Amino acid sequence: MKAPPDLDDDQLTKVVHAFYARVRQDDRIGPLFNAAVEDWDEHLDRLSRFWSSVMLTSGRYKGNPMAAHRRHAEAIEPSMFDRWLELWADVTDELMPPAAAAAMQAKAAHIADSLKLGLFFRVPPHEPQASARASS
Repeated sequence: MKAPPDLDDDQLTKVVHAFYARVRQDDRIGPLFNAAVEDWDEHLDRLSRFWSSVMLTSGRYKGNPMAAHRRHAEAIEPSMFDRWLELWADVTDELMPPAAAAAMQAKAAHIADSLKLGLFFRVPPHEPQASARASS
């Protein structure tokens, strides 16, 4: 996906900072983030680099989002991603031109789905088929 022409690192940084200011105050997901993040300045910088890499293909982010979320898996509930997406939509709609906001929201939804799959989806153990057991 090509980034909208009106999207740049400065815009992404503003969105990240505004978004996480709301997250920190949110009754539903704020406690999780506030407990998990030790250094907000560093975290905001990392997430600005993440979104730059995702939306602008800048390569500025070096990390593993799944591993970061797995460290807090016991505290994360699937519905928290829905709240995260609601706040993300609010902030991107307020701060960005419509095409950029839509692109950011689509990417965020994809990321949320990937994280939910990685954190909560488990393939059941393989059971031999009944016909295979009967013929042995």
